[in-house]
Amino acid sequence: MEVATGPAAETVREAGHESSRPEGWRYHDGAMAKKKSSAGFKYDPASRVVLLYGKDPYQLSGWTKKIIEALQEAEGGEVERFDFDGQEVDLATVLDELRSYGLIQRHKVVVLDHAADFLAGQDQRRDAMERYAANPVDNATLILRSETWRKGNLDKAIARVGMIYQIEVPTPVEAAVWCRRRADRDFGVAVSPEAADALVRLVGPDLGRLSTEVDKVAAAVGEGGTVTPATIAELVGISREEKVWALQSVVMSGQGEAVAAMLHELMEVGQQPMELMTWSMTDLLRKLHATSRLGRQGVPVGAINKRLKLWGDSAAPIHAAARRLEPAELADLFDRAIRMDQQNKSGRGDPRRSLEVLTLQIADRMKRSAGGRHD
Repeated sequence: MEVATGPAAETVREAGHESSRPEGWRYHDGAMAKKKSSAGFKYDPASRVVLLYGKDPYQLSGWTKKIIEALQEAEGGEVERFDFDGQEVDLATVLDELRSYGLIQRHKVVVLDHAADFLAGQDQRRDAMERYAANPVDNATLILRSETWRKGNLDKAIARVGMIYQIEVPTPVEAAVWCRRRADRDFGVAVSPEAADALVRLVGPDLGRLSTEVDKVAAAVGEGGTVTPATIAELVGISREEKVWALQSVVMSGQGEAVAAMLHELMEVGQQPMELMTWSMTDLLRKLHATSRLGRQGVPVGAINKRLKLWGDSAAPIHAAARRLEPAELADLFDRAIRMDQQNKSGRGDPRRSLEVLTLQIADRMKRSAGGRHD
């Protein structure tokens, strides 16, 4: 069976999220695995245990749907699906559902979400799942889904009877290509490369959110129409907080060209107040400096998040950058941001030029701290 790792697919067809394979996919041998070429990835309905993990819920859902469709085709009819939350369900319930028979004999699909949480610190559960994977029932398929995954003996057991598929969030370039292909395929709408890039900058590479926005802009222009950057600026609205985080996240990526493009987008197209964007950089540096300092003092991540109000997707990148950069270096940047704000308010500075210089300086530090890499 198959163990697959690699970057996110270039395209994920809607409905089943069926994907064309990007360059760089690698298939590694499991105990009974055969190497596959990167020409195509197909789910084998004979797989009795499947592990899907990654931070893109859209792709997790899409691949689950593809697996169920493949099973329905192989079984010649409907299959029964049962979903459990690994943060709430107990081991006995999951195993009982896998091994039990219904009144109407159909193939059964048991989906266990938050699988890593289900197994975390639970050696008894992990051992039991390893035993099940070593001898799964023929009339059921177990799909384990999780954002993260800690490798162990269970992976070896799964590889013998099923497949392991790591889902990675697409890069901005891949996400933009995906938007254009989806709009053309599903709606007969053209999306210019510039519009696709602008959409990804505003929304991020999350395929779920991008799917919603593509639906919206495609419906607005109609079949045969073209989505332009002006269309995106008009229809893809984001809140004040999202605009701030969008600028912060692009700066933290270390990509100077993307930072310059985002500033232009916010200043010229979005007409965002200069004060808001200046505050966003000051706020970013405040959080980075405090996180770096507190982390080196041994303060737990949860306590730092609570103290600095770091919630949701914004927390992890802040901690990652704060670990790479020294508190003194971040304090210097923070001081510059404060001085810049004071000069602008006193009329002694050029707000636009000062903001451009500061954001590019921060992006450069981010890039160098990551060894010149940016995701």
